[in-house]
Amino acid sequence: MKALTLILSCLVWRGLAKPKFPEEEKDPVFWNTWAQQTLKEALYLQDLNRNIARNLILFLGDGMGVPTVTAARILKGQLNGRYGEEVQLEMDKFPYVALSKTYNTDAQVADSAGTATAYLCGVKANEGTVGVNAAAVRGQCNTTWGNEVSSILKWAKDAGKSVGIVTTTRVNHATPSAAYAHCVDRDWYSDGEMPPEAVQAGCKDLARQLMENIPNINVIMGGGRKYMLPENTSDVEYPGEKRHSGTRKDGRNLIREWTDRTKDKRGNYVWNKKDLLALNPSSVDYLLGLFEPGDLPYDLERNTSMDPSLTEMVEVAIKILRKNPKGFYLLVEGGRIDHGHHEGKAKQALYEAVELDRAIGRAGLLTSRYDTLTVVTADHSHVFNFGGYTARGNSIFGLAPMVSDIDQKPFTAILYGNGPGFKLVNGSRVNVSTVDYQQNNYQAQAAVPLRMETHGGDDVAVFSQGPMAHLLHGVKEQNYIPHVMAYAACIGLNKDHCRNGNSAFSSSALAPPTLALVITVTWLLC
Repeated sequence: MKALTLILSCLVWRGLAKPKFPEEEKDPVFWNTWAQQTLKEALYLQDLNRNIARNLILFLGDGMGVPTVTAARILKGQLNGRYGEEVQLEMDKFPYVALSKTYNTDAQVADSAGTATAYLCGVKANEGTVGVNAAAVRGQCNTTWGNEVSSILKWAKDAGKSVGIVTTTRVNHATPSAAYAHCVDRDWYSDGEMPPEAVQAGCKDLARQLMENIPNINVIMGGGRKYMLPENTSDVEYPGEKRHSGTRKDGRNLIREWTDRTKDKRGNYVWNKKDLLALNPSSVDYLLGLFEPGDLPYDLERNTSMDPSLTEMVEVAIKILRKNPKGFYLLVEGGRIDHGHHEGKAKQALYEAVELDRAIGRAGLLTSRYDTLTVVTADHSHVFNFGGYTARGNSIFGLAPMVSDIDQKPFTAILYGNGPGFKLVNGSRVNVSTVDYQQNNYQAQAAVPLRMETHGGDDVAVFSQGPMAHLLHGVKEQNYIPHVMAYAACIGLNKDHCRNGNSAFSSSALAPPTLALVITVTWLLC
């Protein structure tokens, strides 16, 4: 039976077969019943969860704009033998959705550093800077001091919570670094990437700040080994490959410094999946996992025996962090969604988004929505979209059912506004039917030629569930997000409402779901 399902899924994926069209969808009763049940669920949500959040989790899909969410939903369904459009992502199941305005203080279309400062530190900032306000100028070291802003990760740590960072990029990439660093240039990964004058002026690289600014971060997982090691130090996994060797000019081995500091505090350093999964989370209080010299590979290209998936990292992180009776704050980044789009490789980007959603589901099984506020959002969008009047169930990576009425050539549903997919043959657009547009690294056609596709300036979605999740509604500035999360957990600026302990609210908010709801959800998941 499993083999048959696998074969069917493969055929659906290749467009050679379609899942059976649900007969129920032809009957108006099906749609009316579904809508009425959805209405009941919405009414149920009027009893707001005003609990104090013991735990906070922020899932950040880097570059995960609304078109990416929609396409990832379809892909998830098609990977499971469905048409795709009708399924739910884990984030789709969250009861509250808002829109976030992503611009930087100096940019209409944002970058990942200024946005990270917004949704982690609560302050909008200039592009290319992390953990500093808009008075700091990118690349100007002397504008750092006096302009530092702290993050919600630090607010949580100061409140006695355990804290963690999990990413599929380098742990000192733009998104994670805003949680712990104050830096006027997102690219100062180690002192080896810094201008000598900035080093001489006393500015610190991001890897060093990770180890020094908040020295007791409980969980750090991602890539970035080479930025922790002295220049030309051979990498443990890729010995002899110079591009993977250490980059630090100050001679410091930050990994060794971390292990020395935590050896008597139940600290563990791991660099591969086997060692990670061999850990007993109940006996680990501090974890540093650096699985690649740079970013982790795309999930489609991941060496599954060496590199853990995002879901596996998230599970280990939560099992370590949740031991703290005061709760935890966890930042999780699906960082390579962004990289896939920049390279015009939509398949890589969407598989990364599906993996992020899988991690969201795993986190939901390990926590409770009654005491855990979980927020899923993106830092910015991309100039990615799909269209062409495709039929229901069309492979998300497939062709539109029409040819251009200008050049009479076919085109894929997925297209980019700009990027490396722009190609001309004899002065005209490539005929995509002559290439394998389903392959993992196919670069979808783009309207404007660029070596790297750009971000998009559109608003992004904010999905939330748990205590005070209803405060994330409407269209909000991106820097509003950490203020809500801090309010829910009684950390940071707003604590007056927490003096009486857990906020009382209607017991009906804790009522179990109705049988009809269970039946509906079961049908949707089947």
